[in-house]
Amino acid sequence: MQITHLGSGSRGNSTLICSPETNILIDCGFSLRQTEKRLESIGISPKKIDSIVVTHNHKDHSGSAINASRKWDSDLYCNSGTATRMGWKENHDCNIFGSLERIRLGADMSVMPIPVPHDESDNVAILVRDDEGGRAAVVTDLGEATHDLVGHLSRCGHISIEANYDHSKLMGGPYPESLKRRISGRGGHLSNYQTAGILKEICNANLDSIVLCHLSEKNNAPHLAESEVLMAISERFSGDISISKQKGPEFSHWTGQSEPEKFAIA
Repeated sequence: MQITHLGSGSRGNSTLICSPETNILIDCGFSLRQTEKRLESIGISPKKIDSIVVTHNHKDHSGSAINASRKWDSDLYCNSGTATRMGWKENHDCNIFGSLERIRLGADMSVMPIPVPHDESDNVAILVRDDEGGRAAVVTDLGEATHDLVGHLSRCGHISIEANYDHSKLMGGPYPESLKRRISGRGGHLSNYQTAGILKEICNANLDSIVLCHLSEKNNAPHLAESEVLMAISERFSGDISISKQKGPEFSHWTGQSEPEKFAIA
């Protein structure tokens, strides 16, 4: 199973996951034109996307999902809360899934949504499994990790997880106090420290690769996120750690392999 971030951050998020028979997008938060351009840059025709899974209604995750679904004739999936907030009609615009429900997508892939707390949205983390036993997770936009989430992450070979902010940069920065409290609260985002703690708890011999994503451009930096995580897991983790930036795609990972494939950046 191949995992490729088309880009990640406050201005758009989308992750391509491919198996031999199935191609899906987790979120579609870039413009339709930009999403197509990023897919085509790595040789993927948008018409080959079988399904689009939207984690929640925020524009940087859902912005072009309905238009992409219609243009590419791809199945659109979300939970009922997201559908309601987006104004999508069940069984017409989108397919509805329930929490912790395993949904079959294509011939050889399935996903499971795990509810996570975030900003008055019905956000979910997405766990993906292929028929060869590969497991991957895409986890962004949450203020803390739930017990259910931690349990499922401990069985994944690949984890893409947000490291949104450095606590010192956020608290010492120009944001108003109300926004600082929202970002750092239970319904906000994960700090580098929190992400490091989660990965330390679930790190095991089966974890081959980690992507840190959804980094704040104002309240974080790649070297801060990476160093915080490495301090927590370096003695137990021998795989690859990469950073997904706003402009992508830059690399792909495969379940069962630690070495990523990097793309030439034009």
